[in-house]
Amino acid sequence: MELFQLSRARDLPDAIHAGASAHTAQQGAEVRFLAGGTTLIDLMKLNVEQPARIVDISRLPLDKIEATDDGGVRIGATSRNSDLAHHPLIRERYAVLSQALLSGASAQLRNMATTGGNLLQRTRCVYFRDTASPCNKREPGTGCSAIGGFNRTQAILGTSEACIASNPSDMNVALAALEATVHVEGARGKRAIAFDDFHLLPGSTPERETVLEAGDLITHVTLPPPVEGTRSLYLKLRDRASYEFALASAAIVIGVNDGRITHVRVGLGGVATKPWRAREAEQALLNATPDEAAFRRAAGAALAGAKPQSGNAFKVELARRCIVHALKLATQAS
Repeated sequence: MELFQLSRARDLPDAIHAGASAHTAQQGAEVRFLAGGTTLIDLMKLNVEQPARIVDISRLPLDKIEATDDGGVRIGATSRNSDLAHHPLIRERYAVLSQALLSGASAQLRNMATTGGNLLQRTRCVYFRDTASPCNKREPGTGCSAIGGFNRTQAILGTSEACIASNPSDMNVALAALEATVHVEGARGKRAIAFDDFHLLPGSTPERETVLEAGDLITHVTLPPPVEGTRSLYLKLRDRASYEFALASAAIVIGVNDGRITHVRVGLGGVATKPWRAREAEQALLNATPDEAAFRRAAGAALAGAKPQSGNAFKVELARRCIVHALKLATQAS
């Protein structure tokens, strides 16, 4: 771990000023905000992250989880994953989010990890975390070692010639299906970013993972009111039952009326370079009869653009089965 300066933000404007002032055109953003630190500290120990300055925001009043006037919910950026997963508003109205959070990490990590940190969770690709290996995400222009290397856990959707690293977050898959909005404050003032626009595909610039700019601080996330008559569910397939990242996962929000699917959102995890909204699957399901044939068509549509590598072709069929089974579970009678 390299030397760094540590400071504690007095308030939100102080944090934003600290973030913006530590940026230079030559070196990029040299500041990192610290709340739970469950990923940041690990990456600093590995010298993957080498910020010149850490700004502690853990004591800022950004941890509330509360209902909004329109019937949705506001989730503070520093709210702990465990608090969010067990909050009555989330368990009762956004079950998919609670289930996704409880399927990730361990109880100890969930007690520390935050909503904002989970939004920014970085890939678990072994080459990204190994500074001796070429990695375009870590050092642009050096190459992608996973292409042609060990890529069993890597992405099959949203990949590019520069990067095939999969996004590891469970929470983010649920937020994609719930059509969340990420709220940010920075040098340009306040911005509300649709969740689907927040994370970037790798393209030729895999080092840039989100639309955040220097000094931007996530303040909260909002969820719209649940669509009446819908149910939601998160299904995660992994190598072992606990403390493991998804090989494939599906977040489903679905409503059925008079034997037809009237509303559906499908998020996928473990198979894409960003939290993946499977719009092709949604289009195939809308107004369809909720049966296995429709679910299989939707799963096929979702994976039609998959580009598997040498070691992860199994993910295509695994993800198909994950989608079909998740849809079956979500449409079963209560």
